[in-house]
Amino acid sequence: QLQLVESGGDLVQPGGSLRLSCAASGFTLDYYAIGWFRQAPGKEREGVSCISGRGGNTNYLDSVKGRFTISRDNAKNTVYLQMNSLKPEDTAVYYCAVHFYCSGPLYSRFRWGQGTQVTVSS
Repeated sequence: QLQLVESGGDLVQPGGSLRLSCAASGFTLDYYAIGWFRQAPGKEREGVSCISGRGGNTNYLDSVKGRFTISRDNAKNTVYLQMNSLKPEDTAVYYCAVHFYCSGPLYSRFRWGQGTQVTVSS
C-alpha cells in the first residue's frame, strides 16, 4: 500500500493561516500527482486542490481559489497546502491522496490515512 502522513492542522481564528504537509512513507512521491481533500462533519469528502508530479500544473476548488496554494518539494518527498484567510467553513479533516494525474482516479494501491484536523473558530 502507498501511505501518506498529513500534519500541520490546528485550531486557528478566522483570517488566520496554516500550512499543511503531506509526506510519503515508503515510496518516492515525485512520480505522482498529489491531491488534497477535506471532509467536514456530516459532509461528503471533497477535493480541494491537486498538483502534478513535477509541480507545473495545479487546480483548486472554487471556494478556496486565491486563498490556498499547493506546492511540492520532491527532494523532501513532501507536498504542502498553504491556507490563508481561513474561514469557519474551511473546518474539516484534511487528507492527501495519490493520483497518476490530477484528472484521473486515485492510485489503486493508495489508502486513506488519518488526516489532520483544521478548525477555524473564534
